[in-house]
Amino acid sequence: MASPFQVQKIATLTGHRDCVYTVERGGQTNQFFSSGADGMVAQWDLTQPNTAQLVAKVSSSVYALKYLPEQNWLLIGHNQNSLEVLDLAQKAIHKTIPLPQAAIFDIQVHATQPLAYIGLGNGALLLVDLEKLAVIKSVQLSEKSVRSVAVHPAGQEIAVGLSDHRILILDAQTLVVKQALESHTGSVFTVAYTPNGEYLISGSRDAHLKVWKATQNYQEHASIIAHLFTINHITFHPNGRLFATCSMDKSVKIWDAQTFKLLKVIDKARHAGHGTSVNKLFWSGHWNQLVSCSDDRSISVWALTLKEI
Repeated sequence: MASPFQVQKIATLTGHRDCVYTVERGGQTNQFFSSGADGMVAQWDLTQPNTAQLVAKVSSSVYALKYLPEQNWLLIGHNQNSLEVLDLAQKAIHKTIPLPQAAIFDIQVHATQPLAYIGLGNGALLLVDLEKLAVIKSVQLSEKSVRSVAVHPAGQEIAVGLSDHRILILDAQTLVVKQALESHTGSVFTVAYTPNGEYLISGSRDAHLKVWKATQNYQEHASIIAHLFTINHITFHPNGRLFATCSMDKSVKIWDAQTFKLLKVIDKARHAGHGTSVNKLFWSGHWNQLVSCSDDRSISVWALTLKEI
């Protein structure tokens, strides 16, 4: 079966001095942010992809960024230190929220309430009030890292991926654990709900994608050997009908979000892809452009010419 689209690499963005760990949406569909081991936070414009603006610099690595459109703030996970709240209009740090000395692996926000969820390397999940800009709750979920967080589109619960191989389903307000999903055999580096909330998809160090039927008490719907090595991230196309995964195996893969079938592989041999681990993805509404970042210190921009969606 022929792939429903063609992939073309349209830009390689350089400027980071070390591994690039994360990319995050900006205020416009053509904008995004990046950061990594060098502590530099850069803003990029897909209409002028070879020019970047340095918007912040912190003293240690950054694994997680989160853009807040209503406030035009960028949350920066300053590892082993704090959550920095960057006011992009003022180009200044609005608030520094002290955190435990641990890696900050993920930052996600509630869709309708001023709440942020912070996953830490010490096994704690923090709840931050985005109006008070303060930590209001902390729960210890594991002796190992909280690697990933996903908020259900309906807003009543969240999924948390842990390095102890489990996925926990929590009440979004109280952080009470409602259910544990135990099927992966490695750290769960990424979790994502389908935009309609029907499924939860997880990716792990065990190189498997697991699909869980969220509407049926999270029954396991599918288990797919998706990559050769660790799956680092899952992201959805803006129309919700495709999703992409990236891996330590240096590849990016495109999947059908309804059938969970593999549609396209983007790698070094076929598309001049990354030379080392691909860490994070951002799928822009700007001309279906997919952005990937890597340990090779570069960011790639991919144009997808869609035929059937």
